[in-house]
Amino acid sequence: MNSSKVNKPSRDSTKVVHSGKEDVSIHRTVNTPVYRASTILFKDTDEVEKAFEDAYGKSSDSPGVFKKVPFYGRKGNPTSWSLERALTELENGYDTVLTSSGLAAVTTSLFSFLKKGDHLLVTDTVYEPTRHFCDKVLRKYGIETTYYDPLIGEKISELIRSSTKVVFMESPGSHTFEIQDVPGICKAIKSNKNQEIVTMIDNTWASPLYYKPLMHGVDLSIGSCTKYVVGHSDVMLGSITSVEKHFPKLWHTRQLLGVSASPDDVYLATRGLRTLSVRMQKHQENALIIAEWLSSREEIEKVFYPPLKDDPGNKIWKRDFLGAGGLMSFALKNVKENAVNRMINGMKYFSLGFSWGGYESLICASYPSKSRTATNWKFNEPGIRIHVGLEDPEDLINDLEAGFKRLHKS
Repeated sequence: MNSSKVNKPSRDSTKVVHSGKEDVSIHRTVNTPVYRASTILFKDTDEVEKAFEDAYGKSSDSPGVFKKVPFYGRKGNPTSWSLERALTELENGYDTVLTSSGLAAVTTSLFSFLKKGDHLLVTDTVYEPTRHFCDKVLRKYGIETTYYDPLIGEKISELIRSSTKVVFMESPGSHTFEIQDVPGICKAIKSNKNQEIVTMIDNTWASPLYYKPLMHGVDLSIGSCTKYVVGHSDVMLGSITSVEKHFPKLWHTRQLLGVSASPDDVYLATRGLRTLSVRMQKHQENALIIAEWLSSREEIEKVFYPPLKDDPGNKIWKRDFLGAGGLMSFALKNVKENAVNRMINGMKYFSLGFSWGGYESLICASYPSKSRTATNWKFNEPGIRIHVGLEDPEDLINDLEAGFKRLHKS
């Protein structure tokens, strides 16, 4: 048997189990242990100098290459390197850095490639805290943001200025689930030979298991590991996987910002990663059952979930994605806010909460129009966003059925 095929599994369900592990001869444990360390000790000054060169990409034998060696706690340790290697392999990237939260992954990515006077293009359906960062922080530092229609495709080229440095995508959108033509956008950006523009995407919804942005032309794939990678609603963690060209700048910015991740959180994320394949399969199966059932309800005007055959993004989703997450939303027909609140407040299995991606089902009201400036939301508000967890789908349907009865109660 070819040993390279054993060491580098090609199927993602195998990768999530085996990728990133240390040589078991070191510790003889299945999982890489938790290394809690701030101070790293050296035997002499020569060892300090060598470690410094390796840690900062100044190795004489491979200049510019960052070696993952013990140097200082904030710069990583075997616990974090294990997860970084695994995510890099799943994302088909060059290397990965971890951050203290998903939002920190977004802000670190943007800070890495923007400066005063630069222009940024961001999809209008972006995660709301990302929009707040652009409007409240980047603007303060003289960086202008233009929000664009998520369905713009290759016409994104019409919005490019000489000062445009970054195009930020999120597919699907956080509340309305538009699927972007990511290959088309990247093609348009890369065809502009007169300037370099970095493309980045929030890849949290599908996880690195079900979508591979870097294989579609994106430079940086950003994820909130808080969600599906961890899978148990108990950790804040973010990741950024980059192509080789942009990794040094990303790495240095992460160090300068100091947004390192706790080794205990990283360990839990690595443990969660090992079951990502089976969990995502169940999320997707349950979600499709729920989405199709919701589509039959007379109270609902529209269900927003790309795997549905009548979803506007279904064609691109089928073309580019390998699967789907459990997050979706739906618009109701002429229902007032107090009725929606009645429905939400009495749920048994759909808990009221925001940080989806765990094993449990969640529900919340949705107000897309409050965070859109480039496009208009034509459906009634509030809508409802749900995350379909790992429960039995029949129980979830019964819970929603009871919720609709409360919706109609006068």
